[in-house]
Amino acid sequence: MSKKPKFVIFAHNATYDKLHQVATLGMTAAAMGKDVIIVLLFWTIKKLAEGKIDQIDFPPEYADSAEEVARLLKEKKVPKISEMFQDARHVGHFRLIACSAGLEYMGVDGKAVEAKVDEVLGLPAILSLTAEAETKLFI
Repeated sequence: MSKKPKFVIFAHNATYDKLHQVATLGMTAAAMGKDVIIVLLFWTIKKLAEGKIDQIDFPPEYADSAEEVARLLKEKKVPKISEMFQDARHVGHFRLIACSAGLEYMGVDGKAVEAKVDEVLGLPAILSLTAEAETKLFI
């Protein structure tokens, strides 16, 4: 039996535009039969812990368009980030992993994150797990 190719996204940026790409790329890769691993770092951990993963926000440089884009997302019924993560689990092999150092550095309650991810791992374990990945993205 051949192993599924690993598709890894290191998710650092937590604005909606970046998280949307993490979710859609992860869901698509899972649907294509890849072993998807999303590693949550710094700001994504904080946003998840605060229950704001579905918040529609954009970087300041896009402030002029933010309201219009947010309206279009709602009008087009674009799924929430959390819904896309759930959908990805239903269509294929999809895991959310939080970096344990990120929990500490961002000052978040570990229990608030642990309940929302598949695993919390340290960097050595994350690097070992993702070492043979076919695709690695940093978003």
